[in-house]
Amino acid sequence: MPLQHHEFTSESVSEGHPDKVSDQISDAIVDLFLSKDPTAKVAVETLTTTNRVVLAGEVRTNNGAVVTKDEMNQAARDVVKAIGYEQDGFHWENMTVENHVHGQSAEIAQGVEAGQGLHQEEGAGDQGIMFGYATDETPELMPATLVYSHQILRKLAELRHNGTNPELEPDAKSQVTLQYDGSRPVGVNAIVVSHQHKESATLEQLREIIRPVLQDVLPEGWFPAEDKFYVNPTGRFVIGGPDGDAGLTGRKIIVDTYGGAAPHGGGAFSGKDPSKVDRSAAYATRYLAKNVVAAGLAKRCNIQVSYAIGVAQPLSLYVDTFGTGEVGEDTIAKKLRELVDLSPRGIRNHLKLEAPIYGPSAAYGHFGRTPSEDGAFSWERTDLTSELSALIQ
Repeated sequence: MPLQHHEFTSESVSEGHPDKVSDQISDAIVDLFLSKDPTAKVAVETLTTTNRVVLAGEVRTNNGAVVTKDEMNQAARDVVKAIGYEQDGFHWENMTVENHVHGQSAEIAQGVEAGQGLHQEEGAGDQGIMFGYATDETPELMPATLVYSHQILRKLAELRHNGTNPELEPDAKSQVTLQYDGSRPVGVNAIVVSHQHKESATLEQLREIIRPVLQDVLPEGWFPAEDKFYVNPTGRFVIGGPDGDAGLTGRKIIVDTYGGAAPHGGGAFSGKDPSKVDRSAAYATRYLAKNVVAAGLAKRCNIQVSYAIGVAQPLSLYVDTFGTGEVGEDTIAKKLRELVDLSPRGIRNHLKLEAPIYGPSAAYGHFGRTPSEDGAFSWERTDLTSELSALIQ
């Protein structure tokens, strides 16, 4: 059924949000291992709390490379320093780092790695379902509510890092509610920004710091009514970050993906090497959905894949174009299977995922980003469009 007149909301959190601090540390450790061994197996979780970081998980290198606990601990400190935490309750230099990361059990490889178990081909590391989504409502082919939420916080972080607004501290959240006419956003209904600040800052100062950022991010004429422009609606926000609330890896999966506009399979991304289909297959389905929309096959596209542990190829590939497709969904699904090998190894090879590229993805979303020369965000490429567009010629 076509979308009717409706409201929709998405939120984002800044790089200094406790859960995002944890995600960034976990991915810094993934990158550390992959820089020494592209085939390293990593599953690392991070807990952040008052002046303390706790690391836990299982790791394995396959080429004899050694990553020490001191190197992991230093990676955690480097992340916290880069974010800008130098507070009494959370400081990169004097925080305690507890490291409980240990070697991965050899039994985990059984039935998963190539040549072992029941199958000769490398199988999925776990069962599960993964989703990818794209919509033509923004140039990024992402939901506008989430794009604006991310952009607001990224610009505020820039103002904090470059010293323009030293009143700002690292922890922040944003929330954008848009009015839609069918599937097209037509205006803003409300915006919420909660931003940690120095003791000396006033709420009126914060409001006037945030106002021009919104004016820059939003289309002209979309600034909300003053009574729908909320800044720190509960009052002052001085104590924040891991000192104000504990953070954990993997608790912001909707912020990381599509802002609630599409289903989520449930698996988090950060802290996992690309052999884990929770991560790699979610990237692959976004890649496929984005190419479907970029090729003009549909205005919106949602793709689901499913895997069984130890089995290489996905058990299913489901395509939903929400009634906007130019060709049948079964035709699209068949073509996608022809174009991309969706086995774990096939995905890693096609998107070149066995590289230390994950740190930048751990804040401000894994999708809707610009592919970089070092290979980061390769899943945002639209290099399948010529072959896909041939389906409607």
